[in-house]
Amino acid sequence: MTSQVGENFRKYFENWMIQLEELLKQLVIVPRETSYVNDHESLVSKMTTHHKDYYTAKWAAAHEDILAFFTPMWLSPLEIVYSWITGWKPSMAFRLVGGGAFSDEQLKNIDGLRVKIRGEEEKVEREMERQQVAIGDRKMVELARIKNSDNNDELVELALKGLRMSLERVMKMADCVRLKTLKGLLEILSPIQSVDFLAAISTIQIQMRKRGRKRMNVAKFN
Repeated sequence: MTSQVGENFRKYFENWMIQLEELLKQLVIVPRETSYVNDHESLVSKMTTHHKDYYTAKWAAAHEDILAFFTPMWLSPLEIVYSWITGWKPSMAFRLVGGGAFSDEQLKNIDGLRVKIRGEEEKVEREMERQQVAIGDRKMVELARIKNSDNNDELVELALKGLRMSLERVMKMADCVRLKTLKGLLEILSPIQSVDFLAAISTIQIQMRKRGRKRMNVAKFN
């Protein structure tokens, strides 16, 4: 059953993706000459603002209904398969900056950031595993309490509140690693390299969405 929060976020996300496609067109057509550095910086700024807006909206909606983000009805099964704790996996971004002409200092900084981000990913994954174990243990305890209580509804809501809070915390941890990855890479890359990087990551997201939707449409008629 779709919640109202999920439905509202679906509409927001559809519009956000349309805007992303428009920004991608600008990233692709802007000349790569260094004389256009002001245009490059302007586009990078627009893209970072667009992503920040997404996380602001996501966190606000998730606070109302975190479960909707762990069963996102606005994503196709293909997108869900490639997602990592309600979004893209941060370490994936480093694959998109491997083919450029980087200075030795840039390469050193990229490698250092990669190691740092991988460590933070593992921290989030451990926390997610810990929460899954805790959720399992909590379910058994709460079920036993509910079975022997007259205040079933109150106990169920209390158990769900703890679950929601735990999942919201893990989601925000994962989102913070995503934002740190974007910020860290954009600080290392030149404006032209940043334009290429943002174009690459946006292209993957848009193409994944189109491919996922196409598969869903084909499945409907089979």
